[in-house]
Amino acid sequence: MKAVVLDDSRNNSVVIKDIPTPTIGDGDILVKMHACGICGSDIEKVYGRYGVVSKRLGHEPAGEVVAVGSGVKDIKVGDRVFVHHHVPCYSCYYCKHGDYTMCEYYQRSNIEPCGLAELFLVPEWNVKRGGVIVLPEHVSYDEAAMIEPLACCIKAFKKAGIKANESVAILGVGPAGIMHVMLAKHFNAEPIIAIDINEFRLNFARSLGASMVLNARDDDINANVKAITEGRGVDTAIVATGSINALQSALSIVRRGGRILLFGVPPKGSSMQMDLNHLFNNEIKIIPSLAASDYDTKEAFELIASKSIDIAKIITHRFDLDHAMEAIECAHRADNAMKVIVVS
Repeated sequence: MKAVVLDDSRNNSVVIKDIPTPTIGDGDILVKMHACGICGSDIEKVYGRYGVVSKRLGHEPAGEVVAVGSGVKDIKVGDRVFVHHHVPCYSCYYCKHGDYTMCEYYQRSNIEPCGLAELFLVPEWNVKRGGVIVLPEHVSYDEAAMIEPLACCIKAFKKAGIKANESVAILGVGPAGIMHVMLAKHFNAEPIIAIDINEFRLNFARSLGASMVLNARDDDINANVKAITEGRGVDTAIVATGSINALQSALSIVRRGGRILLFGVPPKGSSMQMDLNHLFNNEIKIIPSLAASDYDTKEAFELIASKSIDIAKIITHRFDLDHAMEAIECAHRADNAMKVIVVS
């Protein structure tokens, strides 16, 4: 079967290899991939300095079950499913404190070989712990591939405690940033300010509910944000990019007592100068949010299935598996692209 992998010997080049089909165990399921989103972390693994050991590509898959182990009871061949690649144990110290993505088993659990493959195996660990959602017919594979990234945004919203009628600025409106715009609109945040350097993405944000869009290269960010928030600054600034400049901008536009949601993944080894006295005296909270648990994926699924969030609107490009490198390049360039997915 075909799988998309990183070739270390060729400077992390993306290659398509023929590899053996995974062997299914008693508690496992085997899924034919029908759609898999390209995530910012996939792009970082190819082009950047991603600070996670795993180099697997594709963790936003949906597909059709083609085989089940003898011990699997609630999933059958032919089921259409979303699969969450990482699943915690739900019983350790971290899980009991709600820090599911800090569970030592979270990163260990994964699909084999990856989501960008013709077939992938979902291990018993994931199957038993809620890592598989059977899809109703009205939810497409394309929409289901958006469950995991939307779940990450939902978790972040909950961590930041964003409420109705609170002002929100989203710095970086790529696919994840656009999902933050959609969630802010859904939860009645107001105003919603989108900040980026890409005019295509700013126009996209405006079309999906942003009250104001600002180009970080051309506009006076501070003056515009203060003008729309009666001089205070925003209640929450969501940094949906790994850019250190965006984090510095967030510090200048958030109000006293406000929150900075650190959502975009900074490159490994990143550092910045910060006036801790300013942070302390103004009680500015910096809240990182990494990945999502299966509680969050279920919330994302419900929002998508009910059409409360019309997630299909953000998909702009589809590539077949043989053209996965073009898909990653398209998502990286982002000239006229929002969410890019690979289909098979």
